[in-house]
Amino acid sequence: MINEPRVRPSISELPAYKAGKKVSGTGALAPFKLSSNENPNVPLPSVLKAIAEAAAEIHRYPDPFSTRLVEALATRFDVAPQHIGVGTGSVGVCQQLVQSTADAGDEIIFAWRSFEAYPIIAKIAGAMSVQVPLRADGGHDLDAMLAAITDRTRLIFVCTPNNPTGTIVTQEEMDHFLAKVPSHILVVVDEAYVEFNCDNSAVDGMKCFREHTNVGVLRTFSKAYGLAALRVGFFIGPENVAQAVRMTAVPFGVSSIAEAAAIASLNAEDELLTRVNELVARRAWFTDNLDELGISYLSSQANFVWLPLGQHTEHFATLCEQQAVSVRPFFGEGVRISIGEQEPLERILVLLKELDS
Repeated sequence: MINEPRVRPSISELPAYKAGKKVSGTGALAPFKLSSNENPNVPLPSVLKAIAEAAAEIHRYPDPFSTRLVEALATRFDVAPQHIGVGTGSVGVCQQLVQSTADAGDEIIFAWRSFEAYPIIAKIAGAMSVQVPLRADGGHDLDAMLAAITDRTRLIFVCTPNNPTGTIVTQEEMDHFLAKVPSHILVVVDEAYVEFNCDNSAVDGMKCFREHTNVGVLRTFSKAYGLAALRVGFFIGPENVAQAVRMTAVPFGVSSIAEAAAIASLNAEDELLTRVNELVARRAWFTDNLDELGISYLSSQANFVWLPLGQHTEHFATLCEQQAVSVRPFFGEGVRISIGEQEPLERILVLLKELDS
C-alpha cells in the first residue's frame, strides 16, 4: 500500500542541474568562485540606487507584465513590444519557450554538450531531448542537427557562444542552417554570453530574427550586466511565440527590484560594456598564458575558458579547490573556468605550470 503522495515517475529521472559551488579559504588564501560564469564586478552605483529605490516598494506586487522593462527593451533593440517576453533569467524563459512549443512526446534539438538546463526543461515538459554531439573543435554540428529534424521537432536551441565550450556559430553557418530548417520549427539563438564576443564572423541573432519568421533570440541580464541574483532574462521573436512566452510566465516572476535594475543597466550600458571589455582583455591575457604553457583549450568568445582535460578533470578541479578556487568540472570531459578576478586565474596558471613540469 502506498502511504505517500504520488509524484510523476519521470521526476526521478530528471538530470540534476549542477550549480557552480563555492569553496572555503585555505590558510592565507582567500576563496574565489570561478564556477558559475558570474560577473566579478559589483553593480554600478546607478544600478544600486535603482535597486534601493525599488526596495522601498517590496510590499507591493510587481507589474506582472514588466511593462517598463519591455518598453526599454523595445527601444534598445528597435522592435515592437509585442515581440518581447521576459522571465526569471534566460533559464526561466527557456522553460517558457519549451512549454509554449512542445507537447509530451515532441522533440527539442540542441547540441551536446551545451547549456545544462536544456535536457532538464525538456524532461519536465515531457518532451524528448535530441542531443547532437559537438564537433571535435567544440562547435555546433549544424548539418547533423539538420539531419536530426523529424516531424516531431518543435524547437531548436543554438547556444552561441556555447556554454561550456565558449565556441561560436558563424553567420555563414547559421544562414545555411536556417535556409533548410522548416519554417514551422522555432529556432532560438541563445545569446546569454554575446556581449563577450569579439569575433566579427559570429552570428547576429537579431539579424536572423529580422530575416526569418521562425527565429527568436534569448538574452539575459545575469552575465555581462551582473544581475545574476535578480533573475531577469528576455526573448525577442515571432509575435505569436512572444505572446505564448508571456502567457506561460510565472505570475510576478520578475520582481520590481529586478525590473528596476535591468532598466538602470540598459541606461548605463556604455559604462557596463567598458567592464565587459576589461573581462575580455583578461580572457586574452589568460589564454596567452595558456599558450605559453602549451595547455590545450578551446578558443572562447564567452566569459569563461574550456580546458578539455578528459580523465584528468576531477583531479585538476580538486587541486584548484585546494588553492581555494572553485571551477566547474564536467567529469571525464573538461573544466570550465570563469574569467573572474585576476588572483584566482593566476593561481590556476601556477597549478597548470606545476602539472606540466
